[in-house]
Amino acid sequence: MKKIIIQLLPFIKNFKKHVILNVIFNVLNALFTTLSFVALIPMLNVLFDKTNRVTKEPVLKGIGNLLDYGNDLLNYKVSGYLHNDNEQMALVVVIAIVISTFTLKNLFGYLANQHVMYLKNGVLTALRNDMYDNIINLPLSFYSKRRKGDIMARILGDIGEMQNSLFIVLELIVREPLNIIFAIGTMFLINWKLSIFVLVFIPTAGFVISRIGKKLKSQSLTAQQESGRLISIVEETLTGLKIVKSYTAEPVFKNNFKNSADRLLKLSNSIGLKNNLAGPVSEILGIITIAILLWYGGKLVLIDKVIEGTTFIGFMVLAYGILTPAKAISKASYRVKNGIAAADRVFEILHEEDTMPDASNAKSLDHFNNEIAINNITFKYDNDPVLKNFSIKVPKGKTVALVGQSGSGKSTIANLLTRFYDVNEGSIEIDNNNIKDITKKSLRGLMGLVTQDSILFNDTIKNNLLIGKENATEEEIIEALKIANAWEFVKDLSKGIETNVGDAGNNFSGGQKQRLSIARAVLKNPPIMVLDEATSALDTESERIVQVALENMMKNRTSIVIAHRLSTIQNADEIIVMHKGEIAEQGKHSELIALNGIYKKLVDMQSFE
Repeated sequence: MKKIIIQLLPFIKNFKKHVILNVIFNVLNALFTTLSFVALIPMLNVLFDKTNRVTKEPVLKGIGNLLDYGNDLLNYKVSGYLHNDNEQMALVVVIAIVISTFTLKNLFGYLANQHVMYLKNGVLTALRNDMYDNIINLPLSFYSKRRKGDIMARILGDIGEMQNSLFIVLELIVREPLNIIFAIGTMFLINWKLSIFVLVFIPTAGFVISRIGKKLKSQSLTAQQESGRLISIVEETLTGLKIVKSYTAEPVFKNNFKNSADRLLKLSNSIGLKNNLAGPVSEILGIITIAILLWYGGKLVLIDKVIEGTTFIGFMVLAYGILTPAKAISKASYRVKNGIAAADRVFEILHEEDTMPDASNAKSLDHFNNEIAINNITFKYDNDPVLKNFSIKVPKGKTVALVGQSGSGKSTIANLLTRFYDVNEGSIEIDNNNIKDITKKSLRGLMGLVTQDSILFNDTIKNNLLIGKENATEEEIIEALKIANAWEFVKDLSKGIETNVGDAGNNFSGGQKQRLSIARAVLKNPPIMVLDEATSALDTESERIVQVALENMMKNRTSIVIAHRLSTIQNADEIIVMHKGEIAEQGKHSELIALNGIYKKLVDMQSFE
């Protein structure tokens, strides 16, 4: 718990005003909770005519005498009414005191809750924002072996669990302990022998409850991990729903979901059983304590006559009043364990460091003048090299195409050039600047990326394009759509560029989505274009239209084209044929055909002359 609080401190510091006010109001709430119980004693004394008659107005002799002074002053006022046979007025006075103390207790409790609400909502919003920032900043390699659903569960479910569980600690360490301390202190003032019995209850209850909840944290962590798996199954099902239905694989996915849901059910029930034990156990122990107090206190009242019956009733109310905060502490201790498990998962992401940070002396590069040079690079995702001693140069204004069979390392070049991954050996340079010495923001600012998957967001066409250039005018957006051959269908839409593309752009065909992706890159207007199999997922008609759009876009730009369909790159200035991470052939289309090698075989397989 201490470790979690230390990690939360930087977030809590921004809301220290609410922390201070929460503590102050909790202290006042605890004080008036005890006073509200104590105020019942004078009322009972009036009812049973047991008021200590004080005929002389008391004098305050010092702070240490404040409690006795207050008690004597109240008895003096009440005695005056009783002396004048005005019992009703005496009762009104003591009832007014009871109402006032209970009102102030609830007022301060309300104010304390208000400030803890501002605190926890503010802290957890800051946590969620920081977590999302880190998720965006972390390199793609971080997510290559993680489920998206697990990440989603952490930023949504686990932070929610922290909100519901962890911030109970503020009541745990301030309000409820103070309620117990004030009550026990007052009880000792009334009768120290009776108070000893109450002190036996608290450690006993704490010991029993801690034994019950020993495994709760580990079970909570397992449940949260299972929740992440469940979200992953839903996310993957919705993403691949067409495949699921076309292969009639619904039973498989239903079974996967059911198994995960059943595991989560068992864990939740097990955690819930332990949580639910906290209240009954603490209450049973409390009732046992009360029973012992009734037996012993009854002896002091009826036999020993060392304490008034009305005072004993007030003492019993105080003793029972300890049960509520004790029960709250026991319940909170369970829920805090849930929160700690959730916090561990949240802070794991928050503390995950970017393995590809900008160098301390990284510079911003806002122009491209000469060439891109890939020098003897070697790269591997896991153990097996994907690229080996690979070198090419791409002069400004030229188009270089990378071709080869799947798995030959073509798309890896795009990932390395944009610094989604870093090379293991060798270097990639732009105008003699190693890209590791350039800020990632400025590096990617020089490039436009069009991938095989047309990634669009559930927003309008306009807002999807503005990702490329935030301050673009409507005229610039339309011009980009025209260059991408997309304006021909966008202009016929009832809402034009304000049309929503739907989830993942599913309101449009594959060719239309790809042309919108190209328009986004055109609007960005970068000097370098990276096309990663931009037409491979399209039908022949869509490919022809998109190819024209690509050619429009690549005019006067430096382009690296990763191609599966060789018809799209026959006019490239240079074609690099890759095989198992190495350059097998390179040259122009006609030169490579004349070689009668790998490229010729690839062309023949695609039925080109």
